[in-house]
Amino acid sequence: MAGHTQQPSGRGNPGPAPSPSPGPGPGPGASERVALKKEIGLVSACTIIIGNIIGSGIFISPKGVLEHSGSVGLALFVWVLGGGITALGSLCYAELGVAIPKSGGDYAYVTEIFGGLAGFLLLWSAVLIMYPTSLAVISMTFSNYVLQPVFPNCIPPSAASRALSMACLRHFEELRPSNAFDFWMTPSVGHLALAFLQGSFAFSGWNFLNYVTEELVDPRKNLPRAIFISIPLVTFVYTFTNVAYFTAMSPQELLASNAVAVTFGEKLLGYFSWVMPVSVALSTFGGINGYLFTSSRLCFSGAREGHLPSLLAMIHVRHCTPIPALLVCCGATAVIMLVGDTYTLINYVSFINYLCYGVTILGLLVLRWRRPALHRPIKVNLLVPVTYLVFWAFLLVFSFISEPMVCGVGMVIVLTGVPIFFLGVFWRSKPKCVHRLTESVTRWGQELCFVVYPQGSPEEEENGPCQPSALPAPGKPLKTQ
Repeated sequence: MAGHTQQPSGRGNPGPAPSPSPGPGPGPGASERVALKKEIGLVSACTIIIGNIIGSGIFISPKGVLEHSGSVGLALFVWVLGGGITALGSLCYAELGVAIPKSGGDYAYVTEIFGGLAGFLLLWSAVLIMYPTSLAVISMTFSNYVLQPVFPNCIPPSAASRALSMACLRHFEELRPSNAFDFWMTPSVGHLALAFLQGSFAFSGWNFLNYVTEELVDPRKNLPRAIFISIPLVTFVYTFTNVAYFTAMSPQELLASNAVAVTFGEKLLGYFSWVMPVSVALSTFGGINGYLFTSSRLCFSGAREGHLPSLLAMIHVRHCTPIPALLVCCGATAVIMLVGDTYTLINYVSFINYLCYGVTILGLLVLRWRRPALHRPIKVNLLVPVTYLVFWAFLLVFSFISEPMVCGVGMVIVLTGVPIFFLGVFWRSKPKCVHRLTESVTRWGQELCFVVYPQGSPEEEENGPCQPSALPAPGKPLKTQ
């Protein structure tokens, strides 16, 4: 329609697109394709999963798991069972990832199976809560471990911790093990559910490779291989890291510690205890990089489907990275960082994470029923998703009973996406002034970030690509059709 900005087309409806023209200054022209590159091999895929999982969780979750489980034995059981449940979920995601080979992970699968509203609600909760909160927790862990040696006898000031967290975002006597088991408090079923929620935060990130499927080299082989290698390895590392914690310090010392790994280092390393905060800071810094890499691709996929502003579907003309989506993720994280303490934030994000995981795996069963003839290079036994969903239902119900406020607020935030969907996505005949404002903001964002719509390859077209567009020269209007 004349006067309307070219939007990225939806699934299965490519439509005509204008010929791409060069942007201002040096950049790709009409003969040079701007697209996400397939550069992630098996080793890189494993490092994405392991780096995203191990980022910060193992340095903060042990305290929450022990506090809610009430004993060392149950805490270790929670870690092992958490790894097993994660393995079941990853098997289901491996089947979905090769059956629906699109970037976007949970969002792409839920949209494909349940339709636009369900997909938008998942996207809404991820953009508003899941990824900004996870990034905030990782950033705050980074700052706590960097500042803890400076404030050895007290908790680092909140203002200093938050300031360092934002700077990180901007830059991108020994205890016998047997004594540890003398610690015992009888937990309720609800507290066990909260212990699993705390532990599940440490495992979050196991599905992140599914968000960059279109950038994987041979995803039908490398996606499941990376999952099968990474999840057992992380479970092994987590379990024995907790054994090391309980060997070096008493449960009471662990619960009193603001930085568990620092206390562990002070117990064992003496003068070399400075190694621990440096190591944790490096690990969390890498985790932030991985989270930004994958969460920005979720914004990119949502914009490509028409569920987010089209500017977020654009990539840099030289670096081929979704710059606007990265800026949105960083901004949302900075806002989340200003409210709530670390462990409350973990309960928020873990509850909504598990809610989204369960809906996605339920989609696996629905897809089996609706499209039995769909080619599935990997097909898991039905007991795998059913077992996961039974555990999922138990966890969410008892978590809601134990923390009704936290879980209730999370559900309310998810449901606020319903009116946003109908106003922003479903309502097509918006006033012309809204379209003009959208065009102006999009044009300004393109010029500021030097971004264009990616040009799809034949494989991407098969999976529902976005259409190419052009970055206008300064002062020139966007291409219209």
